[in-house]
Amino acid sequence: MSSNPLNVNEDEIAKFEKVASQWWDLNGDFKPLHLINPLRVQFISQHIALENSNTDANNGFFDKKFVDVGCGGGILSESLAKLGAKVTGIDMGTEPLNVAKLHALESNLIINYQKITAEEKAQESANTFDVVTCMEMLEHVPDPASVIQACSTLVKPGGLVFFSTLNKSIKSYLLAILAAEKLLKIVPDGTHDHDKFIRPSQLIGWAEHSGLKCIDACGIHYNPLTGNHKLYDSLDVNYILCCRKL
Repeated sequence: MSSNPLNVNEDEIAKFEKVASQWWDLNGDFKPLHLINPLRVQFISQHIALENSNTDANNGFFDKKFVDVGCGGGILSESLAKLGAKVTGIDMGTEPLNVAKLHALESNLIINYQKITAEEKAQESANTFDVVTCMEMLEHVPDPASVIQACSTLVKPGGLVFFSTLNKSIKSYLLAILAAEKLLKIVPDGTHDHDKFIRPSQLIGWAEHSGLKCIDACGIHYNPLTGNHKLYDSLDVNYILCCRKL
């Protein structure tokens, strides 16, 4: 396992800087993220409810400290804050963070946005957060294992860490790149690199080496042709994991 405080791909940062103004355009380049975000929140809420031994997931968010790693323009961060969580959002993109700060202000939400890497944040805030989320970020950094290690360091013992990314499969190439980028132009061409996609077994292995135990895994189904989206059993394209720090 590695810990790389400068774990940043400048080309990836520039890519998201360029389209930052569209982050909250429900029909823009980030439309797929807006569509799957309720599914991510649903998955997180289910596990928060289990942690609190009740069926009202929302109660479990109040006064819990969350850090959203690779928060971008703040789509997930705002959803968590609206449920009562105390949210810190971190990213290395200046423009996405500016967009996130402005939108939070317009939404009357208090979110602590910081320009800092996960590794640097882990050095200053070890064992601080009840929950860590790292969504659609691992495939955009040079060393995803380093980010996973940082997420483990950030969360309190017994706390939860959520990861979501894309499986390195033929189906993910066909749907996420060929269909969504090349043919339908739903997201900008070049958003994803199939070589950087991560198989679930590899991600779980990295998590285990970082002191995290995977306790649940679920697929996120998004059909770019129909816009249909749902949680389902297969991890063949987009998937989300819930891990607990040992």
